[in-house]
Amino acid sequence: MEFDFEKILDMVYLYAPKVLGAILTLLIGFWIAGIFAGKIKKSLTKSNVDKSLAPFLSSLIGISLRLLVILSAASMFGFNVTSFIAIFSALAFAIGLALQGNLGHMAAGILILFFRPFKVGDFIVTNGYSGTVREIQIFNTILTTLDNRVIIIPNGAISSNPLENLTSNPERKVPMTFGISYEADIDKARSIIEKVAANCEFIDHSQPVDILVSELGDSSVNFAVRPWCKTEDYWNVHFFMQEHIKKSFDAANIGIPFPQRDVHHYYPEGKAS
Repeated sequence: MEFDFEKILDMVYLYAPKVLGAILTLLIGFWIAGIFAGKIKKSLTKSNVDKSLAPFLSSLIGISLRLLVILSAASMFGFNVTSFIAIFSALAFAIGLALQGNLGHMAAGILILFFRPFKVGDFIVTNGYSGTVREIQIFNTILTTLDNRVIIIPNGAISSNPLENLTSNPERKVPMTFGISYEADIDKARSIIEKVAANCEFIDHSQPVDILVSELGDSSVNFAVRPWCKTEDYWNVHFFMQEHIKKSFDAANIGIPFPQRDVHHYYPEGKAS
């Protein structure tokens, strides 16, 4: 079998520039895509975006750019890129319909990571659950409750329902209610509460403590007590005040009433025993 060197040379002259161009396109395109993805990751990290979002977005952008580079290189060989795009679009549409719920959770996760209504370490209340945010994933948010249970909540449920972030502000008030009997001296009780609050090291003493008569209840006169503290000291203040107010009221013979009911018996005349 004889080789037609002229035809081989013609093919080399015809395809060599395309092959070299495609190879250079792949090499340079992948290099630029890697640099661009790295810049995106650094930018996200510097802008205090959650750590779990930066690698996800940078990898997503890198893969997308590399896919575009591959399509560009394929077009240099004469492939019909339009048909590939049409097939890929149809496949993506079918996958999107099958996974629309998960895609919604992913979109909600990205929004949470960007707009930061809460971050890792915050104590939040949402969808009937409360706990410290342990991890923000693309599809779910993981909470750790006060009794060390793990709660996994879909991000879509969090973004579409009310959310309370209890640690968003550096300081907060600790709302408490203490009741005394109607026979007790209100001024004396207020003075005792003031002294207990003054001895609590976790309270912010640079701000006034609200000690107000909030309600004349069925069986008690109720004080609304609201001291300021650092957010991380919330429970320290709550437990300190509950314990020491009770001890101080007992020492001063101030009764803390509990719900009770008076029952009166009436007997028909002549039948009383």
